[in-house]
Amino acid sequence: MPAWVAWAIVSVLLAVGEIFTPGLFFLGPIALAAVGATVAAAAGGAVWVQVVVFGVGSFAALGLLRPIARAHLTMPHAIRTGAAALEGAKAIVLQPVDGRGGRVKIGGEEWSARSYVPDEAFDVGTEVEVVQIQGATALVYR
Repeated sequence: MPAWVAWAIVSVLLAVGEIFTPGLFFLGPIALAAVGATVAAAAGGAVWVQVVVFGVGSFAALGLLRPIARAHLTMPHAIRTGAAALEGAKAIVLQPVDGRGGRVKIGGEEWSARSYVPDEAFDVGTEVEVVQIQGATALVYR
């Protein structure tokens, strides 16, 4: 079997291994290095040249690609969805809000609301900030 075929098989096996180990992004860069060794073997390079290309390619790919890939795979904590995304949003008081209830408008939607501090009250038209969403009620403060 020619050396380039062996390297091609190794690169395919590493790529398949990467598919079955999601989130690590370890075998993929090494598979790319094996592709480089395949090219070196196909060009007629000596075995030591193939091994050097594979080694240097592995370190380079892991050192350059893995940090970039891991940065893109991890979701920032700042990305929030659903009701949690409303926390910190500005709201306008539509009906007086106190510790027992009221209504506010958050981003074009009307929500039931309560004052975050029970003895605080807000008049109609006051701009408040959403502290937390509890069920379908926004807890707000100035």
